[in-house]
Amino acid sequence: MAKVDSESDPLWEDMDWAIGQMLLMGWDGTEVTPQIRNLIEKHHLGSILLTAKNLKSAEQTTELVRELQTIAHNAGHPYPLLIALDQENGGVNSLFDEDYICQFPSAMGIAATGNPKLAYEVAKATATEVSAVGVNVILGPVLDVLTNARHQPLGVRAVGDDPQEASQYGIAALNGYKDAGLATCGKHFPSYGNLNFMGTSLDMPIITQTLEELSLSALVPFRNAIATGRLDAMFIGGCGIQNPDMNVMHACLAGEVVDDLLRNELGFDGVAISECLEMESLIQEYGVKGGTINAVTAGNDLILLCRAHDVQLEAISGLKLGIEDGMIEKERVYTSLRRVLRMKRACTSWQAALNPAGLSLLSQIHPIHLELSRQAYDLSITVVRDNDSLLPLTQSLLQEEEMLLLTPLVKPLPASKATKSMMEKNNFKNGGGGLHGQFIHQERGAIMSGEGVFRELGRTLARTRHGKLLHTSYTANGLRPVHENLIHRASAIVIVTADAHRNGYQSGFTKHVAMMCQLLRSTGQKKSLVVIAVSSPYDFAMDKSIGTYLCTFDFTETAMASLVRALYGEFIPTGSMPGTMRKSKKVIKNRRQWLVENYDRERDAQALDGLLEALARTSTPSLPYSTCRAHTFNLFSPNVEEAHFVVRNSSTQALYGFVATYISKGQGAIGAIFVDPAKRNLFIGTSLHRRAMKALLSKKGLKKVQLGVSFPGVFPGIPIEESRGAKAWFGNVGWDVQFPRRISNLAIKDLSSWSFPEGLPQSLQRNQITFDLITGLENGESVLNHVTAHAQPDVVELYRHALQSNHDCGIVRAKSTNESLLGTVIVTKPGSSLAAYIPLLNTATEGSFGGIIAPIVPTTSQSALLLQGLVFMGVRQNKGHKSAKSILSWVLDDAYETLATMGFEVQQAFDEITNSPEHWSDLS
Repeated sequence: MAKVDSESDPLWEDMDWAIGQMLLMGWDGTEVTPQIRNLIEKHHLGSILLTAKNLKSAEQTTELVRELQTIAHNAGHPYPLLIALDQENGGVNSLFDEDYICQFPSAMGIAATGNPKLAYEVAKATATEVSAVGVNVILGPVLDVLTNARHQPLGVRAVGDDPQEASQYGIAALNGYKDAGLATCGKHFPSYGNLNFMGTSLDMPIITQTLEELSLSALVPFRNAIATGRLDAMFIGGCGIQNPDMNVMHACLAGEVVDDLLRNELGFDGVAISECLEMESLIQEYGVKGGTINAVTAGNDLILLCRAHDVQLEAISGLKLGIEDGMIEKERVYTSLRRVLRMKRACTSWQAALNPAGLSLLSQIHPIHLELSRQAYDLSITVVRDNDSLLPLTQSLLQEEEMLLLTPLVKPLPASKATKSMMEKNNFKNGGGGLHGQFIHQERGAIMSGEGVFRELGRTLARTRHGKLLHTSYTANGLRPVHENLIHRASAIVIVTADAHRNGYQSGFTKHVAMMCQLLRSTGQKKSLVVIAVSSPYDFAMDKSIGTYLCTFDFTETAMASLVRALYGEFIPTGSMPGTMRKSKKVIKNRRQWLVENYDRERDAQALDGLLEALARTSTPSLPYSTCRAHTFNLFSPNVEEAHFVVRNSSTQALYGFVATYISKGQGAIGAIFVDPAKRNLFIGTSLHRRAMKALLSKKGLKKVQLGVSFPGVFPGIPIEESRGAKAWFGNVGWDVQFPRRISNLAIKDLSSWSFPEGLPQSLQRNQITFDLITGLENGESVLNHVTAHAQPDVVELYRHALQSNHDCGIVRAKSTNESLLGTVIVTKPGSSLAAYIPLLNTATEGSFGGIIAPIVPTTSQSALLLQGLVFMGVRQNKGHKSAKSILSWVLDDAYETLATMGFEVQQAFDEITNSPEHWSDLS
């Protein structure tokens, strides 16, 4: 009889015990059944696979594992059971417990963060949690390369289509698992990343790549993971292989795959685990006994049989018969036994197996892991395109406008509160086939509605936007009248897709809606379309007809919560597409170079008007595009040096982008920067910005550079409605955006019903504050001196222009009893010359507007009263000029709170950014 290692117990010379250690089995149910107890006690089963059908909670799992290990210990097992679990994250988690077990992104979602260190931290956190409930083997990492990414069911479970990236993230996860004390199992060898599903009569997917092709792509991550020396096991797939080098029906039953390719060529000496031998195609081809014998002779060390007790007993019988008949050599058994025992010694002990940490550890680490989960999901959210600048939705959708959410017919993920709530509602106990059997049958109505999965997404969207949200599902029946009616109602449509490449109805539906929205937009209706892929990112990755396209990489509740935060600007999504798509996008961007030319008023003014109209069509109504014209940006002032630049198509004369710069008294400013919505994400804005900054920094005597300018007053700063995305962009091109100054535009919308605040005239009188109105530059020396002392050069030029406009602008002065100047404000008549430079004053669309512009009040104990007094006098002037509305423009910082008591409401708010020239030393 062949001898085993001296470290092994003599017990192993009993072939029944040795056979038991070569089996990995599972069962149906959340409690120990007589069948699984019998396998451990009588057949010496050494390894257990737990799945979602066994597990209800972290506490129940801990007790279940402890009971299994106690049975094994009492039955005389020298080593504890291997307890294996699939816990890949994303949509593949066997253990779900929202109170103790954290949800993390899928492998592709983690890769989208671009952070291998995060992959390590997430893997370690996952392994720490499942280890706490008694699991000692994690079936991971997934090492497949999605060679044919768009049509593979493996999808986001894999890192992507780049072998080196799959290696990098796979090894990071591998190290995380190992450092948490778990045994690891790479999968799915030789590859599930490019399967052909049309190759056999038994519908067994096949690999058609040659061994040379596999070696250059699919096998790279497996080879690199093996080289680390930290991979304990390898899961051998059940696919077929048909190429000139090899022709096998099931990889896990073929010595060419296990012994030759995995062991001899790649040098793997760990535990080889077969695919589950209960698959129908294997049973039909070989039968369970024959399949089990073939799996062992091929080189597998652990034979997986998922749950059917009669099939498991048949497999055990087959192994015994194979050994008795000499089909399986005993040395073959002992070779496997040595590998399995080596793995057991490395990952467990009776002390650990019988005393899992359980809830005491999980409750301690849960808050830390929750924060890691949120961080990982936030970093994974990917904006592939936002050509229409719809994100965040706060900048493109008003609160009173309706949003429509359209979600597909999908099943809930195992790692899902939707699944758990349905189970509890129907008193369903995890058995009878789990999510793939009885449960789906019983819950078909609830699941197929789609609402059970995405209902909470709709609720969260509605809560976040504080506005109306319409939500319905769509199915293979296509676009129905109900969908058309809702689309006509809504201003924004959000479509969710989940593996649209494999569910063709989703792709067709989405394209139909996109076409419908385009037609409605051509008639002047607002129909913003956002498409979100919540599984495979490839759904519309290459379809540029979808202008705004995001990816989340799974549709667990945690992923959807991060999605909503991203949509509403709580953070700026930084995720990226996986693998070669990320690289190709970088290459394309890096090659983009745009010629920036000086703005020529005669040549470019008409094209700039067209660009401004395009911006107005794609922006929220409160932003000041619609009343801007090309002449708005030309001041023609001898005190201001202005230089504007464009990116243009010299053949069609169209402008793709425009930037305006101004210099006055040592202050340089960018007053506006625009890019055609259809040409964004192509580095046009970056090219314009760089040229503008070089022009500003080339001027001698420059004391500061500013983002935003009051004259012209189109953009006193970054619009708050766009602040998150725009601030991030300006931060990326070099601005220090941390300490902005807030500037607001306010309005009294109905002057006819306005009345002055009670007691204000008396307060002004008690403080002996008087007011007068002057016009004309000849009377304005004291005003200009006051403004120069207390405001920036651009505001001085604003006042100078107002004083030069004798007939339609005036200056209200606040004075003390000794006639000293306390404060000033510009007051304009409807249709004043300032309206050309301050779009909010333009009367083209809404009656006659009066202006109260740039109140200048030094900081004193009387500041609030002086401000109210100046504005009060301005409103009286506006009413006297028969204005329907008063516009109060350029209010600094928190002064609007003082003015809110007078009936003013905020119309727009901006963040003005100021940096020193030294901050831009690399450009100067």
